[in-house]
Amino acid sequence: MVSSHNRLLKEANGALGDLGTLLPLSLGAIGVAGLAPIPVLLGFALFYIATGLYYRLPIPVQPMKAVTAVLLTSQISAESLVASGVMIGVVLLLLGFTGWINSLGRLIPRSVLSGLQLGLGVLLAAMSVGLLATSPTVGFVTLAVLLVVPRVWPQLPSALLGIFAAIAVGRLVGAPGLAFDAADSALFSLPGLPSPDALQQGFALVTLPQLALTLTNAIVLTALIAEDYFGDKSHRVTPARLSVSSGLANVLMVPLGALPMCHGAGGLAAHYRFGARTGVAPVLLGVVLFIVVLAPGGLALIAAIPTAGLGALLLLAATELAFSRRLTTAKPSCWPVIAITALVTVLANPFTGLLAGVAAETFRAAWVRSQQTAT
Repeated sequence: MVSSHNRLLKEANGALGDLGTLLPLSLGAIGVAGLAPIPVLLGFALFYIATGLYYRLPIPVQPMKAVTAVLLTSQISAESLVASGVMIGVVLLLLGFTGWINSLGRLIPRSVLSGLQLGLGVLLAAMSVGLLATSPTVGFVTLAVLLVVPRVWPQLPSALLGIFAAIAVGRLVGAPGLAFDAADSALFSLPGLPSPDALQQGFALVTLPQLALTLTNAIVLTALIAEDYFGDKSHRVTPARLSVSSGLANVLMVPLGALPMCHGAGGLAAHYRFGARTGVAPVLLGVVLFIVVLAPGGLALIAAIPTAGLGALLLLAATELAFSRRLTTAKPSCWPVIAITALVTVLANPFTGLLAGVAAETFRAAWVRSQQTAT
């Protein structure tokens, strides 16, 4: 009985591990772009519950990062957002149902995937530093709780305690939280058909850059990391199935007001880092989001979490993603490929990093063959 209680506690703790990505991006998009908060957060809740029940592992749900970046940095209409989400969903469904995405996953060298992990980890770490800088005191205390509690009291939920500590210290020092307008209580809304201009804007500004990130990070890399963590238990987590589940979520829920969503390697690393090992974790997070969003004052409770506390969660998740076992056991001849892939990923984007890594790996393989022939 005690062991099952501890297991549930670890799952609950692991469920909170990816809040450092989920909340800043989704609430930031709500606050800046003026999206209705309830349909956005309910979309995540429903997708998390469905993901946990289907995959039976802590597969994450995250806002699409390129979509969120466009929302935060440029003017894009609600029509264009819906159009881009549906277009992305349709492409993912096509790739998943045909199985083409599985073939793509098998073609990418493991050294390149290690470089992508490292580069994405660095990008997430850089984002976490920006969040921590909003209140270094809160960030330091939260990091201390997240690092010390698992070592001294491993039975306690470090992520939950870290969030409580962040809220308590944040109130004392006046640390900023994630501000957004919680007054909009609309559940779902059905928009009209997007205009040709909205379709063009959504395709050019959002769909193309997001597909590159989704195919590499949210699908191929997520499936690979699930296999690393869970072995045969991850047999359901294939690139094709991840593509289909992401596609369905976007086609069905984005037209109702949800933010475009996907899975993600960083989110999986975050859930695993804080103790999640089964599908119970995503189901728990989905249920909690569902209750908090619909309960009176629930949105204000979410917004009360200081951004620096979320930054601390994100920093540990970034470290877990970047320094994978595959990275530490890579052959010395693969290190240049990993470094080139990671560097280009950080300086440009994951898709360009993928292309640079494949080119570097092709050169490396040819060089190794020439050396073997010479000897």
